[in-house]
Amino acid sequence: MGIETKERGGREFDSGAHVISGQLGKTIQRLRKAYNFSLSELAEQSGVAKSIISQIERNETNPTLATIWRLSQALDISIERVLSSGEEEPFIEKTARADTPILVSEDGKLKLAIVGWIKTVEWLQWYDVQSEPGGELDSEGHQRGSIESLSVTSGEFEVEVGDIVQRAKAGETLRYRCDRRHIVRCVGSEPGTAMMVCILKAAVME
Repeated sequence: MGIETKERGGREFDSGAHVISGQLGKTIQRLRKAYNFSLSELAEQSGVAKSIISQIERNETNPTLATIWRLSQALDISIERVLSSGEEEPFIEKTARADTPILVSEDGKLKLAIVGWIKTVEWLQWYDVQSEPGGELDSEGHQRGSIESLSVTSGEFEVEVGDIVQRAKAGETLRYRCDRRHIVRCVGSEPGTAMMVCILKAAVME
């Protein structure tokens, strides 16, 4: 949808924004934080005044669709998705095993199946972990404030963050800051499986 919609009937234009403004504020704020934008940075990127963005996020104003369009462009998201309400039709989305992306550790022993939804990748990521004994995943830090959770379903894993090392067996979960170098290892003589969830700062901070 192009910005030429600005030329359409003014009353209908504004009333459409009024209908969706209740959800709009939360959506704009969530997306802004997902991109780690301050209000000032989003204002600069979009050309929409900082005060107006703040009012939109607090649901204190009814923006025109032209304003919403500029914000959607700055946030690199379709205006249809920005305007979608929280009361969408139910849906079921299926991904075949063959279509699930796989990441492999440098030693080739540990595999991460990316089972998380691509639409949440900016603030929430989750993986199915399968490892041979001795498999190791050495990762650089994510954005500051991020937390990772490793729930072991079989075998035994250990996580190393800084000078701290902790182990977990099947049925146990390790949670740790992942905004610095962190290492996940499958220890013992048996293969291991786990579910790994990474919650980026945008989802939990501020």
